[in-house]
Amino acid sequence: MTHIVLPAAILIISIVLAAFFYRLLPPDVAYHFQNGSPDRWLGRAPVTAWLVVPQALFTLLAFGMVRTAMLSARYLPPESSPMPGLLPVMGNMLALPQVILIFAMLDIFLYNAYQVKLMPVWVFAVIVMALGGIILVVFFVRTARQFRRRQAKILRE
Repeated sequence: MTHIVLPAAILIISIVLAAFFYRLLPPDVAYHFQNGSPDRWLGRAPVTAWLVVPQALFTLLAFGMVRTAMLSARYLPPESSPMPGLLPVMGNMLALPQVILIFAMLDIFLYNAYQVKLMPVWVFAVIVMALGGIILVVFFVRTARQFRRRQAKILRE
């Protein structure tokens, strides 16, 4: 289903990353950092699960949202529904928190496997949310314009 391609792709990437890094992680994985130094640790299996399970849940949520919207759109006349333009946005917008989670996963894995620290997660989250907000506004404006054009065409006929 193309409406959830981004969440599904990010889920697959996170599973591949977890599988690759799992053998490189120490038994106790640092997952929380204060001023660049680790201050909380957890076993590698729980950390990996806490990083991969939310990805799967976001993908399932995206599938459920798109499926529900598709079912509800069946009962609306096609010309009165903006759903065709909104479905790709609805399904793929859950990729935004997934991107932040995969960055956090990569940050934790890289630090514990190679002692490499990326930029703070909050900085990355702000960047992703700003870019995601811009993209969402563009899609919603485009969909609203298409919907208005369709409505105007129907009224003229």
